[in-house]
Amino acid sequence: MSTEKIKAELRTEFGKGAARRIRREHKIPAVVYGHGNEPIHLTLPGHDTMMAIKHGGANALLELDIDGDAQLALTKQVQVDPVRRVLEHVDFVAVKRGEKVTVDVPVVTVGDAAPETLVVTENATVQVEAEATHIPEQFEISVEGAEAGTQFLASQIELPSGTTLLTDAETLVVNVTAAPTAEALEAELEEAEAEAGIEKDEPEAASDEAAEDGDSE
Repeated sequence: MSTEKIKAELRTEFGKGAARRIRREHKIPAVVYGHGNEPIHLTLPGHDTMMAIKHGGANALLELDIDGDAQLALTKQVQVDPVRRVLEHVDFVAVKRGEKVTVDVPVVTVGDAAPETLVVTENATVQVEAEATHIPEQFEISVEGAEAGTQFLASQIELPSGTTLLTDAETLVVNVTAAPTAEALEAELEEAEAEAGIEKDEPEAASDEAAEDGDSE
């Protein structure tokens, strides 16, 4: 895992008004927790921080330059504006080189399973313990040619040296099932509608026949 270097400024103003002013300057309020120290409140450059976190993934590791002192910081929580999709606030945990940390690492599937199958990711992440500077960005599971009924457990994930699996080894991560037929989908839809109390209108032909029977009487 690469470490992005970011110039940080100590923050002395707090509250919603101060945060808005910071964001208007295209900067981001942030806090660094950990190692028994008081939280460090910072202001970070918006674009550089956004790119560093985007590049580093879910567990981006940044080297923050705080008044000339370098501090390794592991991204723990990111708040994003739901409309503008820009960073609003970031929480970090202070870490040291060689220190082991517990993180959730994303799982992705690669390859194509056998025809007429459906690949279902049952758990999108697995928890591991790894050195702070060697956190895997993601784990890949190859489903190439996998037939329906094939299952991939957490224990089958290949872990890099120095990384320990914390998720239960028997946890189902990826499940390859038979793709549902059109008939099965229709039946499932009808069952869901029945449970929801949705009544379908009678087919027009059937309604006409009923009307004609009534007239003949």
